[in-house]
Amino acid sequence: MKKFVMAAIGGTVAGVVLTTQLAAPLIAQENSRNANVYEQLDLFGDIFERVRAQYVEEVDSKKLIEAAINGMLTSLDPHSNYLAAKDFDDMQVQTRGEFGGLGIEVTQEEGFVKVVSPMDDTPADEAGIEAGDFITHVNGESVLGLQLDAAVDLMRGPVGSEIIITVVREGVAEPFDVSIIRDTIKLTAVRSRVLGETVVLRVTTFNDQTYSGLQENLKTAVEEAGGMENVNGFVIDLRNNPGGLLTQAIRVSDAFLDKGEIVSTRGREAVDSERFNAKPGDLAEGKPMVVLVNGGSASASEIVAGALQDHRRAIVVGTKSFGKGSVQTVIPLRGEGAMRLTTARYYTPSGRSIQALGVMPDIVVNQPRRDPTAQTAATEAPPARPQTSEADLRGTLSNDSMSADERKLLDEERARTEEAAKLRDEDYQLAYAVDILRGLAAVAQ
Repeated sequence: MKKFVMAAIGGTVAGVVLTTQLAAPLIAQENSRNANVYEQLDLFGDIFERVRAQYVEEVDSKKLIEAAINGMLTSLDPHSNYLAAKDFDDMQVQTRGEFGGLGIEVTQEEGFVKVVSPMDDTPADEAGIEAGDFITHVNGESVLGLQLDAAVDLMRGPVGSEIIITVVREGVAEPFDVSIIRDTIKLTAVRSRVLGETVVLRVTTFNDQTYSGLQENLKTAVEEAGGMENVNGFVIDLRNNPGGLLTQAIRVSDAFLDKGEIVSTRGREAVDSERFNAKPGDLAEGKPMVVLVNGGSASASEIVAGALQDHRRAIVVGTKSFGKGSVQTVIPLRGEGAMRLTTARYYTPSGRSIQALGVMPDIVVNQPRRDPTAQTAATEAPPARPQTSEADLRGTLSNDSMSADERKLLDEERARTEEAAKLRDEDYQLAYAVDILRGLAAVAQ
């Protein structure tokens, strides 16, 4: 018995010695890392004091520290940054749907400001700014090399004031200037229209109003169409939608899914991962759906498009989306400011990450691009010669093979066809989506 006890004690002592021997180098490494961090913080303090004491002009210490914090965060990725108290207030106002500005969502690429998307019915949209445009100058001042926040500050100004931005656009040989009058931006999150038997739901942003706006507009449009039995399908237009609230993207996806995963988020630690699943209920009652996306569809828009595509609930049409597959958490800080920090990536139900890849449409349909330099030439072109047919000739024979009811149906079909042709000239991608739903309805019948 004594031998057994002694052996156990000996084993315990050996284990303690071994553990100590293994732990010592790890503790030393951790202490060394901490020492390096403290040395770097001391270096920061030395530089801060030197700048404050010796810079050619007197500096504001608060602004200097905020700039240092922002520099640290923006070095991580394009979507992490520091929000001073005013910027934090502006962001909260934007999620409620009304703010002052130009009406564009921007990011930074290769030192230039890149337009993610113009917002519908805003000064930028009306001035012809497009997703993918690069802004090189603001009022003649170059934005090359400026941090994104600094470039955005240059574009801010009083409502009613003019700003001139210089734009570089793919397919246009030379940069060109665009004059925009700043205005109060009132975002209508969802709008609807009925095209024949198709209900089109245009979702412009994902803010606090989006899901309720979707419900209300869908109900109104279905009533306008004469009831769900007269609707052949729905188009969800997410083009140039820069995203917004993750919670709203989940609710909009859930509106058309009966079950299954909508999206998952995966952070640095496994405990930070989340999965969001659909609950029973489909506002579209199983009707066919088409989702429209383009290069200006980002973040929350891509969550919706990816979820509906993976579940085969909708056909995705258009061009590849923006590819922002990361989640930002806004963390309030002392001093009424906040930190926007990228904390996770999100994944579609099939497990694919959209980060830097985007959502690829099931059917790629390009939208003809606007060339601002060609507008003058178009207005100077002679008017198109009107086309005539046999029915337009004087004294032509009547068609005796159709009854009055058949002729009425033919006239209605002709009107729908002409409306579809007009829509193709106005918005080719939307017309394509409507044609798909019309074709699916014809096959079903």
